[in-house]
Amino acid sequence: MTNKAVLLVNLGSPDNADTPSVRRYLNQFLMDRYVIQLPWLFRRMIVSLFVLPTRPKASAAAYKSVWMKEGSPLVVLSNRLKKAVQATLDMPVSMAMRYGQPSIENELIALSQQPGIDEILYLPLYPHYAESTVTTSIEEAKRVIAKYNLKVRLTVMAPFYDNPDYIDALALSAEPYLKQDYDHIVFSYHGLPESHITKLDTSGQHCLKQEGCCEKANDAHKTCYRHHVMRTTQLVVDKLGLDNDKYSIAFQSRLGRAKWLSPNTEDRLRELAQANAKNVLVICPAFVTDCLETLEEIAIRGQEVFTEAGGTKLTLIPCLNNHPAWVNALASWCKSS
Repeated sequence: MTNKAVLLVNLGSPDNADTPSVRRYLNQFLMDRYVIQLPWLFRRMIVSLFVLPTRPKASAAAYKSVWMKEGSPLVVLSNRLKKAVQATLDMPVSMAMRYGQPSIENELIALSQQPGIDEILYLPLYPHYAESTVTTSIEEAKRVIAKYNLKVRLTVMAPFYDNPDYIDALALSAEPYLKQDYDHIVFSYHGLPESHITKLDTSGQHCLKQEGCCEKANDAHKTCYRHHVMRTTQLVVDKLGLDNDKYSIAFQSRLGRAKWLSPNTEDRLRELAQANAKNVLVICPAFVTDCLETLEEIAIRGQEVFTEAGGTKLTLIPCLNNHPAWVNALASWCKSS
């Protein structure tokens, strides 16, 4: 019997598509010091005074528009992925969410209590490094292990933004959609405040300080989200043989008044429509599982933005979900780690 188990970790979701559930979820999510990177008191004031009074109701309506019979799309699709990966491995595989259920705490405890398990391969399902995704997930796992004195060793999978298996899976998932008539494909990544990137550049002279910084070799690239997404895009573009004028990069899900990475996805869709693009594809490589940000923000609201600006059809290329190439990639990483 193997002494290793696998814990796949995704972001999380409300338990239900109603206002109280969304309020609880947003409170947990936004009070994370890695998400809103301000002292606790300022964070508490922003969340309590400016977010929780109004946003949960609007977000609940958005969740309702994409909610599945079995529950939250992110949770349902993540569980399908877990089952597919488990079917290829002879070691226990679990799925946890950083926020909401199933929690990292409960899943780590359950795995550690299985007979013979002394190592957990911890695989945050975030291709690109960011403190608000990767770091907070790892720190939560470390907290749980220390709090309960769990007798397991944590082996963490690094961000896989340039891993050939991930790139191949992305390209394979996109290929069927590229066979249809389209004018342009947008690579839409989750946005990030610029401050989250510049704070990790210890030199203070490279990230977002120099033109073309992501293309110039630098130690800061190890933890630079923007460099990672640029690299992913270029590798997929090369794999698919896309012409430079057929694709662009944008960033979605902006929140608050801080300066975020640009261009914004909705702005880019408007520009494309105004430039007479009628059929646009959107792929979201930062998300390996379809969720509110893809199914509602892109497929529904993005379509509305695009058509209102004069476009005709926006097609969301589904996330990797449980695509066979993605399942095989995860299984391969688990076996070799």
